[in-house]
Amino acid sequence: MSSQIGNAQELTRILFIFDASNSMNGKWEGATKIVRAREILRGTLDELRSVPNLELALRVYGHQSPITPTYQDCDDTKLEIPFGSNTIDNITYFINTVQPKGTTPIARSLEMAADDFPDSDARNIIILITDGQEACDKFPCEVAAKLKAKGINVTPFVVGLGIDLKYLNDLNCIGRIYEANTYESFKKVMKSVISDALLNTTVQIDLNNINKSPTETDVTVFLYEAGTKNLKYTFMHTLNYLGQPDTITIIDPLLKYDLVVNTLPQVIKRDVSIYRNQHNIIPIDCPQGIVVPRIKGPTKKQDVQIRIALDNNPRTLNVQTTGQSQRYIIGKYDVEILTLPRIYIDNMEVNQSLFSYIDVPGSGLFKYNTHSPLVGQIFYKNPNGDFEWVIDFDDKKVTDTFFLQPGTYKVVYRQKTAVSTDYTTSKIFIIQSGENTFINL
Repeated sequence: MSSQIGNAQELTRILFIFDASNSMNGKWEGATKIVRAREILRGTLDELRSVPNLELALRVYGHQSPITPTYQDCDDTKLEIPFGSNTIDNITYFINTVQPKGTTPIARSLEMAADDFPDSDARNIIILITDGQEACDKFPCEVAAKLKAKGINVTPFVVGLGIDLKYLNDLNCIGRIYEANTYESFKKVMKSVISDALLNTTVQIDLNNINKSPTETDVTVFLYEAGTKNLKYTFMHTLNYLGQPDTITIIDPLLKYDLVVNTLPQVIKRDVSIYRNQHNIIPIDCPQGIVVPRIKGPTKKQDVQIRIALDNNPRTLNVQTTGQSQRYIIGKYDVEILTLPRIYIDNMEVNQSLFSYIDVPGSGLFKYNTHSPLVGQIFYKNPNGDFEWVIDFDDKKVTDTFFLQPGTYKVVYRQKTAVSTDYTTSKIFIIQSGENTFINL
């Protein structure tokens, strides 16, 4: 981490506001919340030891007055370690020894934190680590508005430690919200927060629909070093709890990238630049609709495969099975339904956020029996009245079964051992959806 963030030139101050309220005694991830929070914060502080132009401070709330059924001390918040250039050991010692006792005065802690910063001539950052909701008489949003009205330049980050999502919504007016539901996610969140606080370089990838709204998601995104096959980052694109593209904080701004969105087909944006010390929004058009193949009517075979290709492109893009939905970039596609006989659909239209259904007629079952192996073929009478080949017999079998589309068929065959074309025989038969047809040859 330090090799990346050592490039920052201006002074950065980070005030940790640490929740030591009684709820931090609760069990979480195999220990108490206070134990897990100590572990992560200690590791975070150790990684900050070699970072230049950085000052740290610690404010704690809920640690001085025990909460009782009849009393809570809403003034229980205190700047324990003021800002300085060598405060890591003191902060570490304090969080290791503090014992959770009291209530949760988040708003009052934020209000008083404004005076914890010596001046506004630096990048002033608050990182609030909490597991609960505001418990006193002030509202965090009102305090945040007052801070901005006073011209106090503070960027808050809120890390919700196993917090209920509905309480996160109450805090989204303060600053950027990070949700940590597990111990591993808590570690990742803290790394992201610190990287964001120090580098101040963030990335948001907007996967736009046809109306340029960033609502497409749940697809893997690759970031390659531009012009190479050097894959630098892999993300599953995510919308955050506000329904907006999630913010990414770990992308190196010194490189250019080729962005690959793994939709069907892929969408690629080349030579993407990331600008330092700002929030980067990368828009890319990925409008998608949904294709669903389905069986219509009674059938003897439920699982039929469907081959999808781009319009006028012979290469297979994907193979779906009936009942399976799949998203595709909007446009026209050629469809081959792998029934007997094959069914072809040209220029199938996929539209934004709509379902395109591929209706497959239900098949019937055809079975033949014979006393010795045959050579033979089955033909389908198409709507033009022509007989088109469907499938060959297996000349080692005396019985076989096929799932055929409804219609009129002709079977042409002779005994395998026959040495004259005079032994050729043909029969016409009808297949109906969901019905069995048995023939002795």
